[in-house]
Amino acid sequence: MDDRRLKTVIREVRRMHGRKYAEAAYFFVLEALDYTLFLLGKTKAQGDERHVDGGALMEGVRKYAQEEFGPLALYAFHSWGIQETDDFGDIVFQMCDIGLLNKRPSDCMEDFHAIFDFSEVFAGVDEGLSGA
Repeated sequence: MDDRRLKTVIREVRRMHGRKYAEAAYFFVLEALDYTLFLLGKTKAQGDERHVDGGALMEGVRKYAQEEFGPLALYAFHSWGIQETDDFGDIVFQMCDIGLLNKRPSDCMEDFHAIFDFSEVFAGVDEGLSGA
């Protein structure tokens, strides 16, 4: 899917769900998914072999956010409306509902529930912001 079409689809998902999360959050999830597939050696996998469960995706989100944003990851997430790992699950399932991502029948929101605490995983945000 080209970038213009993807942006249109994401805008439609946001509209359908009351614009709860910033557009950047959806793009971040897609980028984190690609990053996770790379980490798991699944970039060339097809179909069911390409599936990533909620826990594995959240580990990829954690690593990708630390790499991309460093100590500002928590600030970025909060500015996008993301407060906890469950919010990433919400975004993933919104994208599944519109057909942008696929899910297995066994996948559920509980897969994303309280995987880790943002303030613990992304410690140092306060220090990074207070020096500004």
